[in-house]
Amino acid sequence: MQGKAMHGEYKVPGGKLVVADLELQNECLSQVSISGDFFLEPDSALDNINQALTGLPSTASHHTLTAAIAAALDDDVMMFGFSPEAVATAVRRALGLASSWLDHQFTLIPPVTLPAVEHVALDEVLANSVAKGLRGPTLRFWDWDDSVVVIGSFQSVKNEVDMAAATAANVQVVRRVTGGGAMFMEPGNCITYSLTVPTSLVDGMSIEQSYQFLDAWVLAALAEVGINAHYVPLNDIASEQGKIGGAAQKRFANGVLVHHATLAYDIDANKMLQVLRTGREKISDKGISSANKRVDPMRSQTGLSREAIIDAFTGHFSQAYQSQAGEYLPQELASAKARVTEKYLTQEWLYKVN
Repeated sequence: MQGKAMHGEYKVPGGKLVVADLELQNECLSQVSISGDFFLEPDSALDNINQALTGLPSTASHHTLTAAIAAALDDDVMMFGFSPEAVATAVRRALGLASSWLDHQFTLIPPVTLPAVEHVALDEVLANSVAKGLRGPTLRFWDWDDSVVVIGSFQSVKNEVDMAAATAANVQVVRRVTGGGAMFMEPGNCITYSLTVPTSLVDGMSIEQSYQFLDAWVLAALAEVGINAHYVPLNDIASEQGKIGGAAQKRFANGVLVHHATLAYDIDANKMLQVLRTGREKISDKGISSANKRVDPMRSQTGLSREAIIDAFTGHFSQAYQSQAGEYLPQELASAKARVTEKYLTQEWLYKVN
């Protein structure tokens, strides 16, 4: 690595391209040259940026790099189309500490019908597989043949779910590892996917920025099927007619992030209202009170089958990024079954927040 030319690029969302070229001398940044199609006034500020980075350790965090750049710039410096954070990301990419979508080969796993709780467990299992190098970054779609409410890691069971109504309706309640809100999932009523990636892909991003970044591909895919969708902070995806779905994520200590989203396809609102306590409040202000009402933004707005939309999603992703078709490893499926018994169906896990 010493003396070797290193190159990193970062395209600011909605902004300009930032390029970092550098070398390492004694594990410190050397010969730093920042360039790009951005705008910067005065010109001399570029030299100040390069000098601020020179000599910093190669292990410097994104925050350290950003702070060093910001401290080197006078108050009258004007940056258009980029920022100190963007420069830090380009530098981290040059060092191999941050990555872009194009740096990875993704595995696409089509819907495989499993009990929903096994899909919940697979989020944890696949994170371990990616961390151990058993597989690369993976996008997988869920399919299930049972009815469940999947609550967020920090939600209260008693506040979120009417357990008596859930039992009467044969709806199982499962807690997942990610935060966020409850997901009411019956066979075929929604589209759920999980994206398992190294945290290097979101290096230097805030939680809110990472949600928007990781959901960008699905917004483009929705546009292809006729839905003009947009990101709503912190974790919602909405169209002109209202919310379509929501996302959640978990950053594991092993350097892997799981980001998943559930998008409503055709949900029985009456049944959901019976089971979800908070759902009653959320849906009531939308005028949905009749047993005949359904929450069907993707079905009604596209006229497409659920399978056709999933095919459109996988087609868009595979065209945008380096991808290959794949499947679950036998040991992953076995591990997921074991985790279901050991963790996800235990009362201790379900009621860790009562």
